[in-house]
Amino acid sequence: MAHTKSSGATRLGRDSGPQYLGVKKYDGERTQPGDILVRQRGSRIIPGANVRQGSDYTLYAVATGTVKFGERRKTRFDGKIRRVKTVSVLAAAA
Repeated sequence: MAHTKSSGATRLGRDSGPQYLGVKKYDGERTQPGDILVRQRGSRIIPGANVRQGSDYTLYAVATGTVKFGERRKTRFDGKIRRVKTVSVLAAAA
């Protein structure tokens, strides 16, 4: 005979890991090529000068400089104008 009761065989108890999304380098911070600036789902923030977008919408720096967040107006496919957030890297003077 068993000395302890058996634990239940549950079919629950699984959970996915965290995604670690969000801004990684803030306005005014120094950056170098390859630094990740923003991890996001979808293009909530669009790339500006000296910034490229990865296949998973991650924004990363392609130049050494200072991070600058801003806004600009973008015309949609139906002619409506909407404001979009941008992130740029202001290149350091060489």
